[in-house]
Amino acid sequence: MTDTRGQQPPYEAYGSKPQPQQQTAQPYHPPQAYPQPGDGGTHGGRGRGGGGTTGVRKPRTGARTTPRTRKARLRVSKADPWSVMKVSFLLSIALGVCTVIAAAVLWMVMDAMGVFSTVGGTISEATGSNESNGFDLQSFLSLPRVLMFTSIIAVIDVVLATALGTLGAFIYNLSAGFVGGVELTLAEDE
Repeated sequence: MTDTRGQQPPYEAYGSKPQPQQQTAQPYHPPQAYPQPGDGGTHGGRGRGGGGTTGVRKPRTGARTTPRTRKARLRVSKADPWSVMKVSFLLSIALGVCTVIAAAVLWMVMDAMGVFSTVGGTISEATGSNESNGFDLQSFLSLPRVLMFTSIIAVIDVVLATALGTLGAFIYNLSAGFVGGVELTLAEDE
């Protein structure tokens, strides 16, 4: 470290009157890390290492070279029941549509493989008698009946999932009032 305050009097001179040469000492100028505008890229000889240096900072030895990942700890203290109800309603409608489509595709695949005719023939033989043919599985499990039954299940699912999601938001808000809510730690992608 360089002392730029000028020449200092000896220790024993501090109790006496100030000498005239001490009053003309220059003011203290701390060393500059970056060049001042108009310096021409030099520190004027006052920088570290002496002599004029450019304004490029050199990394410290032992300094980190990898960037730090910023992390934030957040707490979910309240869930808005109205927004939870809207989201659960839309998600349950999507799940209901997927259920109806999956049931139709599964029925078509099973019908193409001949599962209904084979199983229906076995059931009609087992339940049939001399006067009647027995239970007809193919007419009972027709595509319109299967789709109607699946649609009823999907509508019940939409109502129940929406109600349970909203009720879950109310219960979460009550429990978060006691314990403070769920804590999340979020990290920034590198």
